Amino acid sequence: MYWFLGALLVVAGYLLGSIPFAIVVGKGIWHVDVRDHGSGNVGTTNVFRVLGRRAGTLVLIGDMSKGFVPVFVAGHFYPAWFALIVALATLLGHMYSVFLRGGGGKGVATGAGIVLALMPGVFVLALGVFLIVLLVSRMVSLASLCAALTFAVSTIVLDEPVWYQVLSILATLVVFWAHRGNIRRIALRCENRVTFPWNRRAPAAGAGAAPDGEK
Repeated sequence: MYWFLGALLVVAGYLLGSIPFAIVVGKGIWHVDVRDHGSGNVGTTNVFRVLGRRAGTLVLIGDMSKGFVPVFVAGHFYPAWFALIVALATLLGHMYSVFLRGGGGKGVATGAGIVLALMPGVFVLALGVFLIVLLVSRMVSLASLCAALTFAVSTIVLDEPVWYQVLSILATLVVFWAHRGNIRRIALRCENRVTFPWNRRAPAAGAGAAPDGEK
């Protein structure tokens, strides 16, 4: 019974990870399919870009929660190696959702929820790096890649359980693979950048607002 419930937890992790909160929130509340706008990705970043902070925050909470819940349960009731399996199933569910016929997001928010469930200290370090890189570069993709790398390095340096170290390396490789297009654009210096309120400049006196698409 113990391992039967464990098998159900793996399946539940994948199915929970497969829930596309970007579409649930976008179509259910804002009546917008984010796949038709912005980058077309069903991740948190595209929701922030297309629908704004409130929608983006809801999707962020949903994507982190679906990573946190099954892995938190696995980490407390099963061995570390089994928590690794549940974590990978959940992450793959987000990136290759059965509800989206194999499509999905890039796994950053869901991965963050997984790390928070298993290694809160490592989560804080990775989050700190993410915020610093984001503020300096204004590139969410670069911040995500640096946070993923920090996750792998800090898990090893802090001597977390060996199975968690394996998870950190595998998850980091998956995140880098999912961001291969972003890496190419970063190298070509044409990656999208976010605009913070303090980066916005007021129009010069007498000048009209810039048309959409030219901001």
